[in-house]
Amino acid sequence: MASYIERRKFLAALGGAVAGPLAARAQQAAMPVIGFLGSTSLQGYRARLHAFAVGLKEEGYIEGQNVVVEYRLAEDHDDRLPVLSAELVRRQVRVIAAGGSPASVAAKAATATIPIVFETASDPVTLGLVASLSRPGGNLTGVTNLNVEVGQKKLELLRELLPSATNIAILVNPSSATITEQFMRALQAAAPALGMQLHVLYASTDRDLDAVFAALRTDALVIGPYLFFNSRMERLGALTLRYAVPAIFTYRPFVAAGGLMSYGADETETYRLVGIYTGKILKGANPGDLPIQRVTKVELIINLKTAKALGIAVPLALSGRADEVIE
Repeated sequence: MASYIERRKFLAALGGAVAGPLAARAQQAAMPVIGFLGSTSLQGYRARLHAFAVGLKEEGYIEGQNVVVEYRLAEDHDDRLPVLSAELVRRQVRVIAAGGSPASVAAKAATATIPIVFETASDPVTLGLVASLSRPGGNLTGVTNLNVEVGQKKLELLRELLPSATNIAILVNPSSATITEQFMRALQAAAPALGMQLHVLYASTDRDLDAVFAALRTDALVIGPYLFFNSRMERLGALTLRYAVPAIFTYRPFVAAGGLMSYGADETETYRLVGIYTGKILKGANPGDLPIQRVTKVELIINLKTAKALGIAVPLALSGRADEVIE
């Protein structure tokens, strides 16, 4: 886990006060406590937690002033999530905010009474988190996005950019079986019509990533929507540039670091909504009555400098549709 010093520095950056030990503990004892449960590192959640804080503030809650947030992060070891979930339950937090499918499933297994606000790129009904999107029921509600479902669109974008590409590698994290199943189902349905053959590659550690890129021999690469990869966006972008691999991921930092393209939902909007729902529950809302929110806006970002380095001419029709072009 991140060290105590790292956590305090990060909380201060979010605007939470690091008060003296006696006064701070007395003040915090009277505040409601939120538990934030996540699969990856503090760095991996940094932008999301800023957005989460924005959503809380919209509902009138500011960390360190009138609410406390306890963080439990599994540092890319999902097998730790049940223990971390149990810690939050013992802490008797008022709400658990769960970042990602593995954390959401672990939180649900840990408590049937503490309200849970989840974020997932998977279908929450299929995951067994809620009974329906319109009336979740029980103690869970949350936000979902299209990052698993837009896998087919990522293949279509690669076809538009690379008309002759046929062998496409798909990078997945084997520790997240549900996301992998849903993500691959969408890609496998689209590949034949696009004349593509898919080759599945697996990575759940940094060593795996090094081995995958060193052995990569395909026309292009699609990187799946996993928190493990999200926390390594800059590294993935640099690796694709180093090994001259045309690749598409989900978020902008990948492209800014040298990756060719990204296409996916706005992560900050997703977590802002998680923050808003968490604030509403602190005010007394019943999570089972709050419909699942769905972030439908997606962004296409292209790095023209990388395209040029790879000898790829980006069609004007494609660059013209991009939400951002990095030159």
